[in-house]
Amino acid sequence: MSTQTFPVTGLTCQHCVGAVTSELSVLAGVTDVKIDLVVEGTSTLTVTADQELSDDEVALALDEAGDYKLVSS
Repeated sequence: MSTQTFPVTGLTCQHCVGAVTSELSVLAGVTDVKIDLVVEGTSTLTVTADQELSDDEVALALDEAGDYKLVSS
């Protein structure tokens, strides 16, 4: 089991949280998704999965959910 955190921008409300959670939850191996929402700031996305997800996988899911971006480190 792997738990990863990702900084994300573009989330402004609970609808955004729901959209991102739905997109990530359908990825193979994902067992839990939590988001610490920071309106007009950088939110923290925490994903627990059977194996680590790549930044590209997460970025694609964010793009599918809406105008949400992974903050590069």
